[in-house]
Amino acid sequence: MTESDRHPAPARPPLWARVMGALLAPWIALRKDPGEPEQLLPDARPVCYVLERYGVSNALILDRACRESGLPSPLRPLPGEPLGTRRAYVAMSRRRSLRPGRPRSRTHSEGLAQLVEAHRRDPELDVLLVPVSIFVGRAPDRQSGWFQVLFSENWALVGRFRRLLAILLNGRNTLVQFSKPVSVREILAEGLEPERTVRKLGRVLRAHFRRIRTAVIGPDLSHRRLLVDRVLDAEPVRKSIADQARRDSSTYADAWRKAHGMAWEIAADYSHPVVRSASFALNPFWNRIYDGITLHHLDKLKQIAPGHEVVYVPCHRSHIDYLLLSFLLYVHGVVPPHIVAGVNLNMPVIGPILRRGGAFFIRRSIRGSQLYSAILGEYVSQLIGEGFSIEYFIEGGRSRTGRLLQPKGGMVAMTVKGYLRQPRRPVLFQPVYIGYEKVMEGESYLDELSGRPKQKETIWALLKGIAGILRKHYGKVVVNFGEPILLDDLLAGHAPDWREQGVLPEDKPAWLNPLVDDASRRIMVNINRAADVNPVNLLALALLSTPKHAMSEVDLLSQLALSKKLLSKLPYSDRVTVTPLRPEQIVEYGEKIGVLVRTRHPMGDVISVEGETAVLQSYYRNNSVHLFAAASWVACCFQNNRRMSRSGVLRLGRMIYPFIQHELFLPWDADAFSERLDRTVDVFVEEGLLHVASEEEGGILARGPGQTDEVFRLRAIAHSLQQAFERYFIAIAILVKNGPGTLSSGELENLCHLTAQRLSLLYAPAAPEFFDRALFRGFIQKLREMKLVWLGPESRLVFDERMGTWATDAKVILGRELRHTIMTISPETARAAAEKQDLASRA
Repeated sequence: MTESDRHPAPARPPLWARVMGALLAPWIALRKDPGEPEQLLPDARPVCYVLERYGVSNALILDRACRESGLPSPLRPLPGEPLGTRRAYVAMSRRRSLRPGRPRSRTHSEGLAQLVEAHRRDPELDVLLVPVSIFVGRAPDRQSGWFQVLFSENWALVGRFRRLLAILLNGRNTLVQFSKPVSVREILAEGLEPERTVRKLGRVLRAHFRRIRTAVIGPDLSHRRLLVDRVLDAEPVRKSIADQARRDSSTYADAWRKAHGMAWEIAADYSHPVVRSASFALNPFWNRIYDGITLHHLDKLKQIAPGHEVVYVPCHRSHIDYLLLSFLLYVHGVVPPHIVAGVNLNMPVIGPILRRGGAFFIRRSIRGSQLYSAILGEYVSQLIGEGFSIEYFIEGGRSRTGRLLQPKGGMVAMTVKGYLRQPRRPVLFQPVYIGYEKVMEGESYLDELSGRPKQKETIWALLKGIAGILRKHYGKVVVNFGEPILLDDLLAGHAPDWREQGVLPEDKPAWLNPLVDDASRRIMVNINRAADVNPVNLLALALLSTPKHAMSEVDLLSQLALSKKLLSKLPYSDRVTVTPLRPEQIVEYGEKIGVLVRTRHPMGDVISVEGETAVLQSYYRNNSVHLFAAASWVACCFQNNRRMSRSGVLRLGRMIYPFIQHELFLPWDADAFSERLDRTVDVFVEEGLLHVASEEEGGILARGPGQTDEVFRLRAIAHSLQQAFERYFIAIAILVKNGPGTLSSGELENLCHLTAQRLSLLYAPAAPEFFDRALFRGFIQKLREMKLVWLGPESRLVFDERMGTWATDAKVILGRELRHTIMTISPETARAAAEKQDLASRA
C-alpha cells in the first residue's frame, strides 16, 4: 500500500465550516501533539474522531488540525454515514443550557452508541476511533494579561460566550493532542452485551480524557475548605481529636477547633489563575537573572507519568528550586505539583501566593503532637487519593556544602502510608537534579558554615534580597530528570503480600521502615545519577586542587581535558549531562561570568580563583565530586606511594567503598565498583598517568617520580575526595589508638571533629565539610551497621583485630606528617577542648 493510499488527500469541509474557519483563523495558532499525528494511523480504515466536549469551535479547530496534518476531515461523513450525520466525529459531553426541559449538561454520547450499533449491523465496517483533546489557552505567552488568565482552559463546561472570549484572548495558544486510535471492531470482539459495550467504551474514553486533562492542566480541584473537611472527617483524625480532648481535659468541640486550625494552616489553596499569572510573571525574572535554563529527560517522564501519582523529589540547593521546577513543568505542559514548604515561609503576602501556587505548609518538627501528625498524614493521603502530584525535599533543608544531605524519610513514609490506604493510582517517585553555576544564597551559606546563625525569613528580608538578586547574574541552570522509582516495585521487594495484609492507618508493619529507608536512598542515588557537569564544576575541581587555587593556563586546560575524558570514557549514567564546551571555551566562560582571574605573565598566564569566590567554589566542586569517586580513589593510592599492585588498589577500594557509597549515594555494589576501579586504572595507563612496572600480583602499577606533569595531574584528580578518605582514617586511627571499650559514639565523633579542625589549621585549608560532625556521625553509624564496631558495656565502642588492619591500611592514604599529628593529639587534651567548647556554646 502506497503512502497516498494510506493517507488520501482530505476532502474539503462544507461551505459553512470554511466560512467560520476563515473568521476564526486569525485568532487561532495550533500546536499539535504529537507533531506528526498522521503517523498514528496504522492503515487506511475510516476514522471517527472523539472529542471530550462538543462545540462548533472544537470541531473547527479539529478540522484545521486535520487539514494541516493531511488527516481525513471530521466535517465530512463516514462511508455509509453510520453516525446518521454528515460528520466524522462524536463528543463525549455537551452543554444544553438553551433547551428548556433538557439537562444542563450530559455525558452520554448518542453518536457513539449509533456507531457501535452500525458495526453490529455491518460486519465489514471497521472504524478507528481517534481521541482528540483540545485546550485553548494552555500556555499564554509573556505578554498575556490577567484577563486572559481568567478565560484559560479549565475543567468547567463553559457556555458559548465564554468559549468565544477564550478563543479571542487565548486562541493563539491552542494545543490539539491526538491519541492512539482504537478499533471499534476489536471492542465488539469482546462479546459484551450492546448496552454494556457502549458503557464500557464511554467509560474508557472518559477516563482517557480525564487523564490527559489532568496531565495538561491539573486535577479537578476542590475548594480548600472541602478538602479540610474531608481530612477532619477521616476516621484516624477523628480518633486523634478525641484523644486530644482527653489529654487536654477539654470537649471534643474544642479539640476539633484546634484540629481545624492545624488543617487550615497546612492546606494548599491551588488556583489556576494564580499559577498561570505566576508562570508568565516569572519568565522575565528568569531572563534577567539567568543566562538560560536547560531541561533534560522530561520526555521520558511524560511517557510513563499518565496513570501514575507522581511525587517529585528534587535536590535542595536554593529557595529557587521549587519555583523553578513548577515553572518548567507548567510551561512544558505538565501540571505543577503541590509542594511541601516549611511553615517559616508562610509569611504575609508571600504565604497566600505560595499557597495558591500549590504550597502546603508543615512545621519543622511534628514530634510530640499526635494530632498534628494525624492531620498531616491524612492530608497527604487525600492528595494521593485524589491524584495530585506532590513535591518535597527529602534532604529536609538546603545543602550548604553542595553535596546531597542524608535523607529524612518522614514525607516518604507519609506517601507510602497514604498509598497503602488508597492504592488507586500507582505512585512514582521522580528524582530531579538541579544544577546552578551560581547559587544565589552562596554568601549566606559561607556565613552559616563559618558559624553565623541562619537568618530568619521575613517579608522585609525577602524584599531586600530580591532587590539584590535582580542586580546580579547567576549563569545558567540545568534541570535533569532522573530514573523514576515505582513504589509498587519497592513494595514487591519488601512486602509482596501487602495488599492481602490490609494495612490500617495506625499500623506500622516491620517492613515499613526498611522500605522507607530503601526508597529514600534510591531517590538520592538517582538524583546523583542525573547530575549535570557545568563549566564551573570542572573549574572548581581543577583549581581547588592546588594550595593557592591557581594553575598555569596550560595545566588548567590539560586538567579540564582529562576530566572530560574520564566522564566520557567512564560514563556514570545515561542521564548525566556534561557541558559541550571545549577546555579553552570553559576558561573563557569562567572569565566571562567572573569566576576566574587571569594574571598575565611573560612565561604563561596564570588562572586562579580568589577570596570568597575560592571558598565558595568548594560548593560547586561538591556538586559533581561523586562522578569522580573511582578516579579519585585510584589517584589517592599514589599520593604517598610510588608503586602499588593493581590488586591492592582494588582490595582497599572494596574496603572503603561502603563508606563512600553511604556518603556520596553511589549506585554500584562492591563488585561493580571494583570493576569500575579496574577500568579507571586502564584509562590512567592509557593517559600515561600510571604505567605497569611489573606483571606480579595482577600488575604492579607505578607513577612517575617527583613533580612531573603526570604526578601533578594525579594529585589534582585525587584532591576532590582525598579529604573524605582522610576523614575516614582519622576516625579509625583515633579509635584504634584509644582501644576497644574506651570511647562512646559521641566521644569519638567529638574527637574526630576536633582533630580534623586542628589539622585544617596546621596544614592547607580544608573544605568546610572536612570537619563536619554529621559526616563523622554517619561514618561511625556505618561502622556499626557493618559490625566493625559494636556497643559494649556502658555504651562504649568495642572492636576486634580487623580494625587494626584498617589502621595499617591508613598508611596508604595518610601522609607521614598527617599520621604523626593524629597520633600526637592526646585524647585527654581533645576531651578537655570539647568540654571547653561545650561550655562556651552554652554561655
